[in-house]
Amino acid sequence: MFDLQKRLDLLRTEFQTSWEKLKLDEKMAKMAALEEEVAVPEIWNNLEYARQKTTELANLHEELDPWRLLQTQIADISELMELGDESLLEEFSGQLDAMESSLNNMKIVLRFTGKYDHNDAIMRITAGAGGTEAMDWSGMLERMYLRWAERHKVKVQILDRVAGEEAGIKTVVMEMTGHNVYGQLRSEHGTHRLVRLSPFNADHLRQTSFSLVEVLPVIRDDAEVQIDPKDLRIDVYHSGGHGGQSVNTTNSAVRITHLPTNTVVAIQNERSQLQNKEKAMEILRGKLQQMMQEQNAESVDKLRAGESASWGQQIRNYVLHPYKLVKDTRTKYEETDADAVLDGAIDNFITAYLDN
Repeated sequence: MFDLQKRLDLLRTEFQTSWEKLKLDEKMAKMAALEEEVAVPEIWNNLEYARQKTTELANLHEELDPWRLLQTQIADISELMELGDESLLEEFSGQLDAMESSLNNMKIVLRFTGKYDHNDAIMRITAGAGGTEAMDWSGMLERMYLRWAERHKVKVQILDRVAGEEAGIKTVVMEMTGHNVYGQLRSEHGTHRLVRLSPFNADHLRQTSFSLVEVLPVIRDDAEVQIDPKDLRIDVYHSGGHGGQSVNTTNSAVRITHLPTNTVVAIQNERSQLQNKEKAMEILRGKLQQMMQEQNAESVDKLRAGESASWGQQIRNYVLHPYKLVKDTRTKYEETDADAVLDGAIDNFITAYLDN
């Protein structure tokens, strides 16, 4: 019983330390205030505001409920152990195992210390040189990240997608919405390299393909990244994608060019020009923020054109022949079950990057 009590004391201490670091008391107070606000029927007189607040409340519940549950479990087992019933030793040990495992999983959030780590993310996958082979590889990466998102209950919206002529994709732009999405997926930013026997080569030769994955934080506040309107060129044109019977007959697609850096963002997914413009500006702010980090620039007007292109040394190698191995070149973490990784099991790579 003494050893179990020591484990419980350590668990309680680690829990309280994590609670304080994450400022969960403040978030609990915010959640209580939101619950009172959304309970007032008049809030629904403004549908957009009401949806915003209910979404914010739902996100807080998703974040805080596991911590509140573990807090209750620790209190319950503390009371039971004070009774000193030796017949319950095995049950106590099993419960402590489960609670320690839960806390370790929940403490992962402490790794997200970056300014935008708690934001949603924009992911863009672009096929490199190599024709069909590279486009197929980009399609494989798209599926990998969609499977990861499905496992983590991350909502995905396809903002733009250009399919390859024979297989895969030329490019895809996806918005990922969920807890700490950017903090997790920023580990994926860079060039990904695939080595395999080509299914598109008549001689079935070994082929190397490259794909660029860009991960940007979603920044909705104009004040976060100051962009001079005079530095923007905005073009509108007919959308070429899906979206309703009028999508190809109106100038709803938007292309925004940031002239000083020659950064171009094009969106045609939404039905209206205004929606596409707002989404394009979100992506542009994220892209410029990423460039500011890479160039160590203090502001947008300090950015230099032609840099931060991201094509270069690969961050991860996926080898499917003559053996199977996925290895991250930055952390040196590797896994031999390449099929599982390509099916979305990339959490160990993310953790290794965050711990590096």
